[in-house]
Amino acid sequence: MATENMSPDAAPAFPWTGLLTLAGAIFVSVTSEFLPTGLLPDMARDLNASVSRVGLLITIFAATVVVATTPLAALTRNYSRKLLVVIVLLVNASSNLLAALAPTYEILVGARILGGLAHGLFWAVVAAYSAHLVPRQQLGRAIAITAGGGSAAFVLGVPVGTALGHALGWRAAFGIIAGVILVLAILVARFLPPVDHRVTLRTGEIPLPLHKDRSVGPVIWLCIIIVVMMTGQNTYYTYIAPWLISVAHFPTSSIALLLFLFGGAGAVGLVIAGLAADRFPRRGFAAAGAFVLVSVLVLALASRNSVVVVIAFMVWGVAFGLLPVMLQTRMLHTASARMRNLASALQTTAFNVGIGGGALLGGILIDTLGLASLPVAELIILGAGLIISFSVDGWLHTRAHRPRHP
Repeated sequence: MATENMSPDAAPAFPWTGLLTLAGAIFVSVTSEFLPTGLLPDMARDLNASVSRVGLLITIFAATVVVATTPLAALTRNYSRKLLVVIVLLVNASSNLLAALAPTYEILVGARILGGLAHGLFWAVVAAYSAHLVPRQQLGRAIAITAGGGSAAFVLGVPVGTALGHALGWRAAFGIIAGVILVLAILVARFLPPVDHRVTLRTGEIPLPLHKDRSVGPVIWLCIIIVVMMTGQNTYYTYIAPWLISVAHFPTSSIALLLFLFGGAGAVGLVIAGLAADRFPRRGFAAAGAFVLVSVLVLALASRNSVVVVIAFMVWGVAFGLLPVMLQTRMLHTASARMRNLASALQTTAFNVGIGGGALLGGILIDTLGLASLPVAELIILGAGLIISFSVDGWLHTRAHRPRHP
């Protein structure tokens, strides 16, 4: 083949500018999604609502993503990927501005629904964008870079938003993130390379119905694993601010710093994921899951020891920072080229089923068993997720080595 004789100098340059622009867009989107997490007590006081009711805003946001993502992805499948990213960022900015101005809880719910619509389509497009910019062997590295935007949201976005919310009011925090999203929309329009996301059939190739694609089953199982893992994580993490205040007895003023430490630890996990995702996808995932379980167990058992809580909290951040990158890399490696856009939409839906379901379950547990039950719930659910993952790995290994009969 001609490509085998191509000199290294002729190889396409790694698309740093495009990937970093995507990372910036992901940063503002994830910050917007999780901004209420650090501000739940402030919002509950201002809206005269319970913490669990305000926590439902995260469930409502995620539920909107779940319901809307796949239909919106199907309706927009022939539109420019770059144009869609710009549009959904503008809609997201509008939803945050509406949230900042919302006079009632009901209008705030409407703002979050609008944001969920934009966020779902955003991830359906962005999740596969890296695969159009780099060759297959660089997917793990590219995803680690773009996922750095999500990690930065936990390192800087959510903690800074929390600090601004405490200092200026939660409405000001939503207004500021609306302005930042607008700036990122302009940067995306200027710097993100356009891509051709359509899959062209080779000469003589016969198009098969999508349900006959061999990657459909593994993609669905990966989505189930994502749902379980994210449900476990968000059952606890959605309410981490009230847990730290009421169970671990940290002062309210320290929450922004603790969230910053968690996000910084997640950034460390992201770097590790960038190095390990392509080389050790399954063993790395198993190790990260095990460390999450150990750290959450320590938080459950030693909640009154501030030093131990901080250390376990940071270990949790490092370990969980690995998991989304591992799952996304595995999804893009598993899905065939013609399945990538659908797989990205299903992956987005799965992540948000977990996020919204976890927030809902956590709220129910708070009202029935109290905040102290949340880490125990995460342990049970994540343990189930790891068991499912190991079982699916075994099935895929068996299927790959099974003789195929004509």
